[in-house]
Amino acid sequence: MEEKKKAFSIKHWAEGDRPREKLLHKGKTALSDAELIAILIGSGNREESAVELSKRILLTAENSLNELGKFSVKQLMKFKGIGEAKAISIVAALELGRRRRGEEALQRKQITSSDSVFEVMQPILGDLNHEEFWIIYLNNSNKILQKIQLSKGGITGTLVDIRLAFKNALEIGATSIILAHNHPSGTLVPSTADKQLTQKLKIAGESLDIKILDHLIVTQKSYFSFADEGLLS
Repeated sequence: MEEKKKAFSIKHWAEGDRPREKLLHKGKTALSDAELIAILIGSGNREESAVELSKRILLTAENSLNELGKFSVKQLMKFKGIGEAKAISIVAALELGRRRRGEEALQRKQITSSDSVFEVMQPILGDLNHEEFWIIYLNNSNKILQKIQLSKGGITGTLVDIRLAFKNALEIGATSIILAHNHPSGTLVPSTADKQLTQKLKIAGESLDIKILDHLIVTQKSYFSFADEGLLS
């Protein structure tokens, strides 16, 4: 039994193969996703090393860090060798990565296309299992003044207060806005309700001289742009 334990213990590996030492001597980019997660959890279980356990966890998440980012602490604790502390470490690390992506997108500040809107909103909306409606407020140079969550709903929809949307725009001096919401189902087809809401906001904006530049439906990997598809004319 002792020999079996040693076989699965990282400390008995060649130094160049140990994740921590590998990162130290070869740099962070030399490590696989599983090796980076192994550093977070520190150890595996009686049958698996930390790296092997990490590989199995990633396999359950379709080898996707984006999918793994959706796992809850309780879901991660179902894996043998992952207690509450290790699960929290994984969740926290992936959340930091998500926030970093959001910050990098915001550094751009200026919206130049539907792609740039997606870069700003995907880290916020892409992984959610419920629907949220957000508004990006812009100045006359299309630079972001503010982005706010206007409403939060269930799996199939959310209610939007049109008056509140434009009250915020007037308060911060926005000259145009971009609408964005997610479809947890992954579909990129706008619903009748999506189209009706967009039209209501467009009409309300015209009376205040605040233009609706676009409305994006965001999923984890892609988006639908009302402007690109000619649905705002």
